[in-house]
Amino acid sequence: MDVNSKLNTYNSKLKMMSYYIHNVPGRLRVKSPAIKNNAIAVDELKMALSTIEGIATTDINLITGSLLVNYNPKAVKQNDIVAVLERRGYFDASRAMTQDEYLQKAALEAGQIVGRAVLGSFVENALKGSPLAILTLLI
Repeated sequence: MDVNSKLNTYNSKLKMMSYYIHNVPGRLRVKSPAIKNNAIAVDELKMALSTIEGIATTDINLITGSLLVNYNPKAVKQNDIVAVLERRGYFDASRAMTQDEYLQKAALEAGQIVGRAVLGSFVENALKGSPLAILTLLI
């Protein structure tokens, strides 16, 4: 897959909204548009997650739609927590971007910006003082 195809794939994931998931054992962060600015969802999720043995704390940011769950990985698994979110309609793992995908997307975008700047500078210097310089200004 070439760079443009990868970038288009990541951009389409972002346009669908930022479903995001990041997990290290004992700490799960998800971001979902279904939670963002949805006080009813926040209350329901806090209630549902409080009943799961092994979950220590849940912090939900209503403004960003971000949910942080601290849990005991020996008592409950990440997939079990995500399954609760999916069953209740507050998360779609198939549309979620991982931290690695997010970082790769950022690196691809940065590379494209730098590449365009270098190419633009090269073309500008190559055409400097030539009759084509005026034409490039018009384009």
